[in-house]
Amino acid sequence: QVQLAESGGGLVQAGGSLRLSCAASGRTFSSNTMGWFRQAPGKEREFVATINYSGGRSDYADSVKGRFTISRDNAKNTMYLQMNSLKPEDTAVYYCAASRRYSGTSYWAPDYNYWGQGTQVTVSS
Repeated sequence: QVQLAESGGGLVQAGGSLRLSCAASGRTFSSNTMGWFRQAPGKEREFVATINYSGGRSDYADSVKGRFTISRDNAKNTMYLQMNSLKPEDTAVYYCAASRRYSGTSYWAPDYNYWGQGTQVTVSS
């Protein structure tokens, strides 16, 4: 019943911007941890950003700090990732995730119970 659906990916030149959205259905996540992860070709899945239940706390991977901003709109049951100053090394499939147990920030993938199918982000040089 629970679904997370990412959107907003695409092809962009280095230095450009994209905004990813993650729309949840089947369950409200207004009390729960959410986050973004990514997986580049031939590499392991890695943490990108996380946000607590209210949106008042967030944390980022060092590789994206200062460039990416995570946010959420609980009234819409939706989470966002604003990506600025994109680099070719940001190229990956981006996944949104949500926890059914926790409310704080988390960069540990096992803390998340629900995952989207991913959206491709490609940054050309």
